Amino acid sequence: MRPENEAELAGMIAAATGPLAIHGGGTRAIGRVEGVGLETGGLSGVRLYEPAALTLVVGAGTALDEVAAVLAGERQRLAFEVPDMRALLGREGVSTIGGVVAANASGPRRVQAGACRDALLGVRFVDGSGTVVKNGGRVMKNVTGYDLVKLMAGSHGTLGVLSEVSFKVQALPEAEATLVLEGLDDVAGLAALRQALGSPFDVSGAARIGGRSLVRVEGMTGSVAYRVGRLRSLLAGDTAVAEGEGSAAFWREVRDVAPFAGRAGAVWRLSVVPSAAAGIVAGLGGEAIWDWGGGLVWLLQPEVRAAEVRATVAGRGHALLMRGEGPAFAPEAPEVAALTAGLRARFDPRGILNRGLMG
Repeated sequence: MRPENEAELAGMIAAATGPLAIHGGGTRAIGRVEGVGLETGGLSGVRLYEPAALTLVVGAGTALDEVAAVLAGERQRLAFEVPDMRALLGREGVSTIGGVVAANASGPRRVQAGACRDALLGVRFVDGSGTVVKNGGRVMKNVTGYDLVKLMAGSHGTLGVLSEVSFKVQALPEAEATLVLEGLDDVAGLAALRQALGSPFDVSGAARIGGRSLVRVEGMTGSVAYRVGRLRSLLAGDTAVAEGEGSAAFWREVRDVAPFAGRAGAVWRLSVVPSAAAGIVAGLGGEAIWDWGGGLVWLLQPEVRAAEVRATVAGRGHALLMRGEGPAFAPEAPEVAALTAGLRARFDPRGILNRGLMG
C-alpha cells in the first residue's frame, strides 16, 4: 500500500485487518517486521519553507536529498547531520525525512546541535485507529501533557505513521576545520575528545576512527582559526588540521560508519556513558568507531553475541543490533515495559503498527 495523501493513509490504517509493516524508503529500517507493507513515499513535498524564520514543513515521504537541496539553495541545513545507512546495512532506495524522524537519526553534530528530535517543531501522524493527530507547530514552545513531537522521534513507526514534519533549520557555517590527533591509544584518544567537549571552544564533532581522534569546529572563518589554535594548545599529541572538504570527508566517514560497510559481521550501536566506552569495548573485543566523545560506539564483531553485549552495556547505556540475526532491541525493564504498553494501548490499541519491532 502506498497512500498519496494523509486522508488515504488514515483510511488504509482504519481499514487494516492485520499487522502493517511501515517504512519510508526502507534505507534505515532494522529488525524484522511482519505484515502488509505500507510505504509512505507518496506523502511528499515541501509544504512551507521560510528561510528567514529558519522553518521548514515537509511531507514525511519527502526524499532526504530533496530536503537537503532545498535548504542548500538558501545556504541552510538540518543541524543534526543525518547519517546515510545504506552502505552499512546493504540497502538501496531513497531515504525519506519521515524515516529519519522515526529513527531519530542523528550524526556527529549531535554533541553541539542536539538530535533530530531537538530540531523538530511539529508532527502530523495517523495513529493505529486511523485517527489523524497533530502536535506542535512552527515555533519552539513549552509543552503540556504528551510531547508527541519528541515521542514520535525514535518510535520507529510503532505509535503512528508520520504524514508531515516541521523543523527548525540552521544556516551553513562560513568555515569548518578538524583537528586530527595522532599517536594516542583509545583511552588517551577518548580522554582528549572529552577534554575538547568540555572546553569553551564550541566543538561540533568529537570522534575517534582509524586510530585518529577528530575534533571539529565550525563558524566564522576568524573564529574557527582562533578556536583551532586554542584547541591545539589544549590537547596533547601530534596534531594536524584539515579544512573545508578535507574536514568534511572525515565526518562523512564517521557519520555513515563507512569503514564497516561491505564487511562481514554483526554491527552494534552502543549508547553508553562516555567515560566507560573504552572499557566496554576492551571487554567485548571487536573493532570500534567512536562518536559523541565516546557516548556513541559503533562496534563490529565477527558474530552476534547479543547476551554478552547487552549484559556488558547494562547499567551504563543500551545496545541496538543494527546488522545481524536477532532482535534489534533489548528486552525492556519491567517498569519501562509497563510505560511502553500504556503508550501503545493509547496510540495503537489494535497493535498493528510495526508489531514486535521494539518488544
